Amino acid sequence: MFSRLQRRISDAVSSRSGLPIFSSASDQLDAVGRNPSGMSPLGRRDSELSSSSVPVGPGGPGAGAAGGGAGAGAGRPSLAGEERRGRQGVPPLLSDGSLDYDALYEDEDESDFGPMEAHGSVVTHLLSQVKIGMDLTRVVLPTFILERRSLLEMYSDYFAHPDYFLKIADFKDPKDRMVQVVRWYMSAYHAGRKSSVAKKPYNPILGEVFYCHWNVPGLPHGNDPLVQDGPVPWCDRNQLTFIAEQVSHHPPISAFYAEHYNKKISFCAHVWTKSKFLGLSVGVHNIGQGCVSVIDYDEEYIVTFPNGYGRSILTVPWIELGGPVTISCAKTGFNATIDFHTKPFYGGKKHRISGEVYQPGDKKSFLSISGEWNGSMHAKWADGRSEVFLNVNEIPIIKKNVRPICDQDEMESRRLWKEVTAGLRLNDIDKATNAKTELEQRQRDEAKERKERNQQWETKSFRETGGGDWVYVSPLINRLQRNGTAEHLAAAPSDQR
Repeated sequence: MFSRLQRRISDAVSSRSGLPIFSSASDQLDAVGRNPSGMSPLGRRDSELSSSSVPVGPGGPGAGAAGGGAGAGAGRPSLAGEERRGRQGVPPLLSDGSLDYDALYEDEDESDFGPMEAHGSVVTHLLSQVKIGMDLTRVVLPTFILERRSLLEMYSDYFAHPDYFLKIADFKDPKDRMVQVVRWYMSAYHAGRKSSVAKKPYNPILGEVFYCHWNVPGLPHGNDPLVQDGPVPWCDRNQLTFIAEQVSHHPPISAFYAEHYNKKISFCAHVWTKSKFLGLSVGVHNIGQGCVSVIDYDEEYIVTFPNGYGRSILTVPWIELGGPVTISCAKTGFNATIDFHTKPFYGGKKHRISGEVYQPGDKKSFLSISGEWNGSMHAKWADGRSEVFLNVNEIPIIKKNVRPICDQDEMESRRLWKEVTAGLRLNDIDKATNAKTELEQRQRDEAKERKERNQQWETKSFRETGGGDWVYVSPLINRLQRNGTAEHLAAAPSDQR
């Protein structure tokens, strides 16, 4: 496999004509169809469709790993500019000609695989496995529709605008904080890879983790102490940090947590998704919730998530969100309902939303919101004022920072999936499929071994509560309370300790 990859890299370097170097979408399909293993075109060689088949949350702007490559390429200087980023069909390379795995994730451009009818035999085989209303958890999809990142990384896109999240803690009035929670929440869904076709992220394997952080505009960093007991111990108190973990495989449950130490705000969520075949589309019901904790005000805002739909699966797939979500704060009594409207079969617009925000005990809202979740949203206040509530096309996406793959642990997402990502980026579907199969087989083997030993899987950073929720094991509020007690004891006279 490695020698074939090296040949492809060598061919790419020798050709600077800009013409296609690697296989086309139809060639990719042929590669799957040839199926040297003797399996069916959509057998174990292809990726499973689990709950992540339609993203529950934001699609994300893509990732920003800082610096060098992985493995043998680690520590070597990278090519600058166009060569490092790669052109269509030309992989990003390090100065010694080896593949720059980190740049594969930085590259946000996704080569489209074209209309699904171009892959007729694969689609026909897929449809032969399903019936309307069928649970799709165990149904397999072709590798060529994969997006080049894990579902765990996709969840970090809830913080594509980290300044909107942190601003919640800046407001003194609970009404203003509620409105800002809604504004941040509605900013979270538009950020996606620049592809005209809906794709599915990798299904995380059990125990997989993803870490990242953001340098927030307007907040200096580098001078504050490191938060060594936080989720990302190499970050300081003025950076927003994020961790995600796949805590269950059956059912597939992802848990994620973010915090900012200085602002004393955090977010913890878990998502379990159930997918169904709806005829010409795929529907995903998102089970779970998130909790925004504003520690200085002892407030928790509970949020739910919209359902997802993969439409036009026989032509050019696209994603839409649908269904009601709620945002509520038990302490203050402020609450909101937001409806993600699905497009009518005939006419109508895509991606519409409408929402109402209520004061405690009121049945009439003080704020109404309408528009498109991937565009402009307008606010109408109870006093008659109207204004732009949020236009996601006019606010910059803040790039997240991910440590280089060469520094990552074995179970971190980008390191786990780097060979799959390389295969997709190089248009080598055989390579991507083989790498994916190895990961899936490893997961099956480990599950079998645990069963034989009568062992239960132990999560690393999250624990399940009695109510079925998943929470971060060491949230910021608990650590602040412990640290506050320790500081108080240290300052007290010895006879009072």
